[in-house]
Amino acid sequence: MERLDKIIATALQISRKDAIALIKRGRIEVNKETIKDPKAKFNENGAVLFCDNEQIYYNKYVYIMMNKPKGVISASNSKDEKTVIDILPDDMKRKNLFPAGRLDKDTTGFLLITDDGELAHSILSPKNHIPKTYIAKLDKPFDENIIKEFEKGIEFKDEKCLPAKLETVDGDFKIAKVVIKQGMYHQVKRMFSHFKITVLELKRIKMGALCLDENLKEGECKYLAKEDISLLSQNQ
Repeated sequence: MERLDKIIATALQISRKDAIALIKRGRIEVNKETIKDPKAKFNENGAVLFCDNEQIYYNKYVYIMMNKPKGVISASNSKDEKTVIDILPDDMKRKNLFPAGRLDKDTTGFLLITDDGELAHSILSPKNHIPKTYIAKLDKPFDENIIKEFEKGIEFKDEKCLPAKLETVDGDFKIAKVVIKQGMYHQVKRMFSHFKITVLELKRIKMGALCLDENLKEGECKYLAKEDISLLSQNQ
């Protein structure tokens, strides 16, 4: 059994505050009855829900896009440091949420937060080669030779990177757009370090075919729609 405001917030992918407003205005029907009490409890998987006479459906899982700020870690919990789950708006928090993949503490940008383990595994599995796109600000410029080395796949002492795409942003060779299809620890930073180039700032702007919403300020979040979820898994 779950509170109606939580059920509606999840079903419509809206904030709890907005869900409460819909309920109190009499715009929600549960099992053919108008319910105005946000605290009323129902079986979220069995209730038949309508909003403004249109049937809506409870989603078993939620998918949240966060524009991750610096200074927080990509973890579900930590005794010592603030996590991405800690900074979620209260009305988005629910049990079992976790970041799908990790961004370093000082890395910003697109982080997927969900409670869908199967989808997270699918988009993070190296064998599926789902691309992740980053913008890196560098202390020194790269050149055409480094672009070719990225395309070959850079080899470290203990492992080799899959081929990656490297290009400039607006012709500035100290600002790089990098597309990788793996998730090695500190991979982008290590790839540039291989050529004695230091990454000064790093931001993820895209996962699969889904871009970070430019309207999200650092630390802000939004729910993803079903069509967004399909873009996450596109290998392009």
